[in-house]
Amino acid sequence: MRALFSAAAVALLLPGSLGRVYNILNHCIQGINVYIDGKSQGRVPSGTSIVRNLPKDWSGYIYSDANGGRADGSNGTKAGFHGEGGYYYIVDEWRFNTGLRITPDSPIKNGFCKPALCDHKACVESIYPHNPTTFPPASNTPPQPPLYSCPGHDVGYQVTFCPFGGFPSPRDSPPAAIHPNGDKSKCIDLRGGVVANGTAIQIHDCNGSKGQQWLISAGTTVIGTFDNFAYNVNAGSANPRNGDKVMLWVFDDSTSSAETWIYTEDKRIQLYRTGKCLDLPNGSTANGNQLQIWDCIRGNTNQIWTIP
Repeated sequence: MRALFSAAAVALLLPGSLGRVYNILNHCIQGINVYIDGKSQGRVPSGTSIVRNLPKDWSGYIYSDANGGRADGSNGTKAGFHGEGGYYYIVDEWRFNTGLRITPDSPIKNGFCKPALCDHKACVESIYPHNPTTFPPASNTPPQPPLYSCPGHDVGYQVTFCPFGGFPSPRDSPPAAIHPNGDKSKCIDLRGGVVANGTAIQIHDCNGSKGQQWLISAGTTVIGTFDNFAYNVNAGSANPRNGDKVMLWVFDDSTSSAETWIYTEDKRIQLYRTGKCLDLPNGSTANGNQLQIWDCIRGNTNQIWTIP
């Protein structure tokens, strides 16, 4: 039977059969797709969980493609396990797309079975920058982070995505250009590169300038300038009308409703708690075309924005 189970091909055991139980909880603000070693486990709505029984000696990764991650797990945050040694750990190869917590269902004892947690880029000392390839032999001394251990073949785990509720903030991700409908020759641009209240947000030829570098994340987000994160893309009001022009404005409590967006999975930038979206007027990519607010329409290419 051992040959049937491997890290490359995840096998789910039948209910009641022996194995480790993995309770996978989505605490993010929206539903996420969950994967185990490249195999989709389906979409897990916010606030719900799925349970998987895996072989006791299973080694592999649990992760999501949310917030800019990939289905193959190659660029985001992953919960890693090495079954035979009872080891667990967190890997972030580049993007840090979701926070993660791994909690064994066994109590902490003598330094073993501690939770592994990383919900902010500042935890770099507690995670691996690449997939580890070797592990120490079993010992009576617990390993040092970023590696954790909870000995025992009957130990299960809870893997929590977004343990503190939200995706990592834009500050945790590298600045990026935002392109209209995948056209990488055109970028959302801060007119004249002027960081000041009222500066128009427009479309322009991509030129690599700081005025075309934005801090943005999936889910609920602000869209901040690379030069000064206090200034964000602003819809004009919390309840804008079709055709209202989009501009830059400093963030404070009075403007937060006009500067809080949702970058959706179908690549629209929607004003939070409204049916309005960031829109390219008439679909024109002519330099200087100032962006506007318009009713969100699924599939409308004037409202599709691509982030690398």
